[in-house]
Amino acid sequence: MPRLHVVHTTAFRYASPVTASYNEARMTPLSQPGQTVVESRLDVSPQTWSHEYRDYWGTAVTAFEVLAPHESLVITSEHRVELTERPGPRVSTDWETLHGTGLRDRLAEFLADTPTTAVPPEVAELAARAAHGLEPAAAAEAVCLAVRAELEYVPGVTAVHTPATDAWSARTGVCQDMAHLAAGALRSVGVPARYVSGYLHPSSGGDIGETVLGESHAWIEWWAGEWFAYDPTNRIPAGQHHVVVGRGRSYDDVPPLRGIYAGAGTEDLAVEVRITRES
Repeated sequence: MPRLHVVHTTAFRYASPVTASYNEARMTPLSQPGQTVVESRLDVSPQTWSHEYRDYWGTAVTAFEVLAPHESLVITSEHRVELTERPGPRVSTDWETLHGTGLRDRLAEFLADTPTTAVPPEVAELAARAAHGLEPAAAAEAVCLAVRAELEYVPGVTAVHTPATDAWSARTGVCQDMAHLAAGALRSVGVPARYVSGYLHPSSGGDIGETVLGESHAWIEWWAGEWFAYDPTNRIPAGQHHVVVGRGRSYDDVPPLRGIYAGAGTEDLAVEVRITRES
């Protein structure tokens, strides 16, 4: 049973003192089948008021504010998470059920497009060809693979709010773009899909005790009788090196940090994710 120690540090340095800052952090992993949060803490410096709650999508949120003048803000999120093998789908469904009114009403939010997941007609046509003649579960994987085959992984060419249409036009992007495109393509053929935010250990094995630079990561889950997690960037089911933090329709529902402040512009922003496999 792998246990991962994740330390996610975000540091802001301001050009001049900021007088007030109001933020929401979504950096705390979920306990769920296949994933147990053993220890968890989120520290903010300077010391601040904070409040924890679950948002509409079930993600753990820490809301905090700093009302004293400050020239820097450091958020450290530290967790130990035990991961077990996530079972494959135990039940499946057919297209008739997916297209039924009851299911479409229940999962309507994961069938509707958002500004970042709406795909161009070309992608919808690609998805329809990939899914043709297959049952929903097999079709979903085929759609993800067909979309991924057209994209090159290139960091830095897009941002987290880049629409899927722009990433598709460039045929390049990162995990957020590939998750947005995969979700939009699946929705275009009638398969409910949701965006997943979390952490990824860069090696599915990894030496015990070794600390490596990890990364925030994005993948998807589709519904074909039950929810199934799939990483379109790496073309694999999400497994024991994926740590789930939150789910939603797109990145906009699960950003690691969102906030506003009163003061000068940010002078510097540094983000680091370090992951140690402890067992």
